[in-house]
Amino acid sequence: MATIRDVAERAGVSISTVSRVITGSVPVDPTTAERVHEAVAALGYRPNLLARSFRRRITHTIGLLVPDNSNPFFAEAARVIEDAGFAEGYSVILCNSDLSEVKQATYLDVLLAKRVDGLILVSSGLIAVGDGLDPMRRVFDAGVPCVAVDRDLGELTIDQVLVDNEQGGYLAGRYLMGLGHRRVACITGPSELTPSAGRIAGFRRAMAEAGITLAPDATVPGNGRYDGGAAAAVEMLRRGVPFTALFAFNDLTAIGAIGALQRAGRRVPDDVSVVGFDDVPQASALFPALTTVAQPIAEMGRASVRLLLDRIAHRGAPCARVTLTTTLVERESCRALPHGDPEAVASAVIPHRLTVRPP
Repeated sequence: MATIRDVAERAGVSISTVSRVITGSVPVDPTTAERVHEAVAALGYRPNLLARSFRRRITHTIGLLVPDNSNPFFAEAARVIEDAGFAEGYSVILCNSDLSEVKQATYLDVLLAKRVDGLILVSSGLIAVGDGLDPMRRVFDAGVPCVAVDRDLGELTIDQVLVDNEQGGYLAGRYLMGLGHRRVACITGPSELTPSAGRIAGFRRAMAEAGITLAPDATVPGNGRYDGGAAAAVEMLRRGVPFTALFAFNDLTAIGAIGALQRAGRRVPDDVSVVGFDDVPQASALFPALTTVAQPIAEMGRASVRLLLDRIAHRGAPCARVTLTTTLVERESCRALPHGDPEAVASAVIPHRLTVRPP
């Protein structure tokens, strides 16, 4: 394998001259440059771009950490981020923590060791205010630019791209209240994830406006996956909780719950109306098609890359906080009961705009 020294000897110039020709950092006499280019072609020399990047402290790589890439929401977010990064000349290294704190911490060390130019952390359990900050401290100490996506970190000095989960939960609750439902149940997400808390809080607010309180035994935790949704629905039925509508933390949970309800003889939407959250592709392919709260996945991905590249270029700038809103997508998994409020239903499906505000 040819080296830069071999090129210099063949062209009859110094190693530094070869380096200047290859990088174009300093003008070189055209005749000399031509001899270097001929030597490079003859020897098949390939510059060690990785080593050069390390010397310049620039690798043109972005580390992306997601909690579960089997979830279509995170898979789509990763695709958008990869596309946006590629368009800007960056390669994206994807790491899947599989909801494991050990894998999260390990992958974080791996990405830092690879000297990525920046990190994008999507709904990561690592970035929790308080005790969970220990792994993130290594990121801060290393001075690596970082953007947190879909995880509200409050006043922490880090760029954030968020979705107004409380607003999305409110849309779901207002929609079901408008359809006349008063006996409802909820399947929540992992307790350590702030999106779950926001969605349920918004749902409770819509119920409170309708004069309804969510019964303690009408809430069951899930794991954000199909099996967790099915298990939660079975538990709800075991408890004998009366409900005509179900709000699920995300679409995978909702789809798992629908399967369990139907196997138990509960028809959707004739017996139980179901609303999800995310709007993954399976939501529209399901029968009945799932009514859900759509997150602006493409905007989230592009905004996270934009913020990260801005942070890489301007490390001393104030941290930015981008908040995106949601839209309720009405499909086939819900039905109206007597005494429903068509006006409330209509207002719940009005699209909302993007908002950007300082932290």
